[in-house]
Amino acid sequence: MKGGEKMDKLNTKNVANSLAIVSGIVFIVCVVLIIVIPEATMSLFGYLFHGLDISKITNPNVSIVSGIIGLVEIVVLAWIVGWLFATIYNKMK
Repeated sequence: MKGGEKMDKLNTKNVANSLAIVSGIVFIVCVVLIIVIPEATMSLFGYLFHGLDISKITNPNVSIVSGIIGLVEIVVLAWIVGWLFATIYNKMK
């Protein structure tokens, strides 16, 4: 994009909804991995934290209730972050 060209504004609801949906999908995949292959999942997530042993701070026994509560939390938080991102982006125009 060349200087002086006007960029379109982001639709705040679409950005918020998109981030919420993607975050929800990632969370569900994470929960399924923890249920199906807990040791490998903990090892994999340990690499995301530069090799830290996260097994001491995690609970591989995910209940349906905690899974649903976590899903709701991450979707709501992601929606707020997506909306805030698009709002700030549009104000910087």
